[in-house]
Amino acid sequence: MNRNPTAEPRLPEHGRIRAVIDAVLPVVDGGRFAVKCVAGEPFEVTAHCFTDGHDLVRVRLQWGADGDEQPTEVEMVATGNDEWRGCFVPLAPGRYHYRVAAWVDSVRSWRHELVRRVDPEDIRVAALTGASLLAATARRATRREDAEQLDAWVTRLRTQAAARASDPVALKALALDENLAAVADRYPDRSLQTVHPVALPLVADRPRARFSAWYELFPRSASSQPGRHGTLRDVEARLPYVADMGFDVLYLPPIHPIGRERRKGRNNTLVALEGDVGSPWAIGAREGGHVAILPELGTAEDFRRLVASARKLDIDLAMDIAFQCAPDHPWVKEHPGWFRHRPDGSVQYAENPPKKYQDIYPFDFECDDWQGLWQALKGVFEHWIGEGVTVFRVDNPHTKAFPFWEWVIGEINRAHPEVLFLAEAFTRPKVMHRLAKLGFSQSYTYFTWRNTREELTEYFTELAHGPGRSYFRPNVWPNTPDILNEHLHGANRATFAMRFVLAGLLCSSYGIYGPAYELLENRPREAGSEEYLDSEKYQLRHWDLDRPDSLRPLITRVNQIRRAHPALHDNAGLQFHPADNGEFLVWSKQTADADDTVLVIANLDPHNVQSGWVDLDLDALGIPQDAAYQVRDVLNGDSYTWRGARNFVILDPARTPAHVFHVTPHARSEQDFKDFV
Repeated sequence: MNRNPTAEPRLPEHGRIRAVIDAVLPVVDGGRFAVKCVAGEPFEVTAHCFTDGHDLVRVRLQWGADGDEQPTEVEMVATGNDEWRGCFVPLAPGRYHYRVAAWVDSVRSWRHELVRRVDPEDIRVAALTGASLLAATARRATRREDAEQLDAWVTRLRTQAAARASDPVALKALALDENLAAVADRYPDRSLQTVHPVALPLVADRPRARFSAWYELFPRSASSQPGRHGTLRDVEARLPYVADMGFDVLYLPPIHPIGRERRKGRNNTLVALEGDVGSPWAIGAREGGHVAILPELGTAEDFRRLVASARKLDIDLAMDIAFQCAPDHPWVKEHPGWFRHRPDGSVQYAENPPKKYQDIYPFDFECDDWQGLWQALKGVFEHWIGEGVTVFRVDNPHTKAFPFWEWVIGEINRAHPEVLFLAEAFTRPKVMHRLAKLGFSQSYTYFTWRNTREELTEYFTELAHGPGRSYFRPNVWPNTPDILNEHLHGANRATFAMRFVLAGLLCSSYGIYGPAYELLENRPREAGSEEYLDSEKYQLRHWDLDRPDSLRPLITRVNQIRRAHPALHDNAGLQFHPADNGEFLVWSKQTADADDTVLVIANLDPHNVQSGWVDLDLDALGIPQDAAYQVRDVLNGDSYTWRGARNFVILDPARTPAHVFHVTPHARSEQDFKDFV
């Protein structure tokens, strides 16, 4: 390597730029993936910005919708320790971007330095220096009246500074005039500004992406008559039941034609008997595939009626998207290259050892015609969006190619920003988080397997405050058609009540598989299995919705509380509190402005009365240490006046699974409580 010792040193291109942007938050993987927010609500950005020496930095937040030619700018405010804060409101669902610009502000730096000067000659020289800066500022002014004000300011500064006998105090006061400084602030010299190199992506969703209550039912079991195959019209008749309980998303397992080849029988037996209806997830038969409707359920017009009727009740109909095929799905013959084949030429069915799904063929996302496959699958979403569907629950997305999800969700949301996607991925944590980063609006969680106080505290603290809080929106389910967790095997009513309260009040989005949940279905197929006995996945069921032991009243009340209390609409305000009894789980949720606070004390033991002392973090709740405050149980109607952090609680699971307190300073009126109930 030849070196020339006399060559000029290579200097940086922008060596005069002094402002530093050290970080912009929130950010996901350096801007590779989008942060998520809710349209119509302030989105807050923090920046770490500074410069050398004692000059002052100004920082602006730049934002806009994707496709906007010019960004909107918001002045950021210093909050200490070289941190700056600003916010903007994305008004509509869609894709946005934001970045930060910073510069050393010469006029502000001049005024800041002048404040400390007391020597008359120093003040005079500083005034002349400032006059030169302000003259340049006046030349940048775009409004005539502003330019005239600044020019007049320059003239007065120079005139008074030139008069040696002038009052230095008056001269200093003129230089520090706040009203004139506000005019100068409109026209800063940004020729040496630095701009954060990455326009950070942001997805704004409608509020239901953050706060929702899901109810899952099988249409074929919705008949009011035992033994009759349910229809979409039966589901439409069931809508008031779902709405009255307070659910805002009705999720239906696949409604498509079900394969006849290798159809599974009751309780997942390999051989189907005559009359067995098969699994809805074995999609496709001679009647059609992913854009067809099982004839026994009804017609496309019946589906449109259902969607419209649900919308009138402010319920989103969520459709299950399971990208897999039954052996007799039309695509198996039309596009054999979309599937993997065994050495004998047969199509490879799905497996998750030791489980085998002989009635399901997975797609091969590495096939030669992957582009045709992607377009066809995108067409499935587009078809059902055309039929009015705005929410999709995606089955096992972690078994499909990640690049596909990033592409298809991006394409769909660009055209339909109101559409939401729930990832049903009970898999490894990093895989779950990757799917959320790729665009899924909500994600299933491990809640089903978290039971002890320590497990629940650790997990929900991670969900609310961990590194995924900017993009991973949890949706917790105590049961699903696939999962009857061991703690529900043979469980009593109190167990179901306790797990429901945990789901509904720990997380802003939750769901239940009903009517199995409200009717306390607790029979596993066999010991150690998470499969239900007589599972609806393989047979028709008839449910007596009017059973006196139904959890319907509790479910309805919890959903009423959720809707009434803004603190429960988000996970950001979640805070856990200690208790001396390990069977107590104590947490609070509070709005950012502390205007609404909900405190929950749950008994995790569904068999025994538990008592103990809870120790509240009063500082976190915004309550003075020695003040009296009222806790009103909005679940059961009890009301208490507490003082201090330590208070005694008794919970009988036969009566209630928890106290759900609305916490209010004692001085607030009874009417305030009534407004929340």
